[in-house]
Amino acid sequence: MYENNIEKIAVRVSVITIIFNALLTVFKFVAGFLGHSLAMVSDAIHSASDVMSTVIVIIGIKVSAKAADKDHEFGHERYECVAAILLAVLLFATGCGIGYSGVTAIIDGSYKTAQLPDYLAMSAAIVSIVVKEAMFWYTYVAAKRTNSGALKADAWHHRSDALSSVGSLVGIVGAMCGVPILDSIAAIVICLLILKAAIDIFIDAINKMTDKACDPKTEGEICSFICSCDGVRRVDSLMTRLFGNRIYVVVEIACDKDLLLSEAHGIAENVHNGVEKEFPLVKHVTVHVNPYDSSDRQAEATEDNDKKETEDISD
Repeated sequence: MYENNIEKIAVRVSVITIIFNALLTVFKFVAGFLGHSLAMVSDAIHSASDVMSTVIVIIGIKVSAKAADKDHEFGHERYECVAAILLAVLLFATGCGIGYSGVTAIIDGSYKTAQLPDYLAMSAAIVSIVVKEAMFWYTYVAAKRTNSGALKADAWHHRSDALSSVGSLVGIVGAMCGVPILDSIAAIVICLLILKAAIDIFIDAINKMTDKACDPKTEGEICSFICSCDGVRRVDSLMTRLFGNRIYVVVEIACDKDLLLSEAHGIAENVHNGVEKEFPLVKHVTVHVNPYDSSDRQAEATEDNDKKETEDISD
């Protein structure tokens, strides 16, 4: 059910952004051509690349949402990370291309001879900034809801297009005011911002593919919840690992040693079901039960007192 909800949200967001990107591509290309702005025509090509990136997102999320099968008994969530890595590479290449055009324009002085754009091109840049920033937030909020690295990468691809349009606007206004070099300078700054976003997305995807533990806050919340479950006397060990956009949990709990096997199993089952219900990102919980008696508590209390006395002496 959770995987189906993620897939529905992601596909709906992706289809809507594809439609807007296609319309925006046509609009910017026409405005750039009629408004004599090479920067806006290049910006239109950048928007066209966003369509392809969103298609990659849809494929990655639909594959990752597939149920476990004989060859993938733990599921397909990591395919979503593969999509995020591909988008991070595409985003990195886009940033390098924008930066390269800015640096070469300054070095060869081509910015001085560029044809002056008009108000049509400037208007197209403003519309592009507003629409692409709206698309960024629309996609980014969905990425946060679904914990989707691929959607997050696609959101930043939209923002890279918005930043590219900011560079186009600066260049257009600069050229109209007699300072065309501003276009190239803005391109270099935008390049650095895009490269940082691409690297962050890449690292996040790699962490999710290499069994990195989830953040300490989430682990603490899971541990506190388990401790609050009936029959759990203590949490002896808690380990987590990221698997795509989901979390696997392995926990050892201590229960009264005199319990029947069926009773201990019931406590473990309640912990398992409770964690998965309370934390939707958790895909599976493995629970191991250790015996516990009152002497364990006494030993712990004695150890804590000895530690406190040692600290008091050292002070």
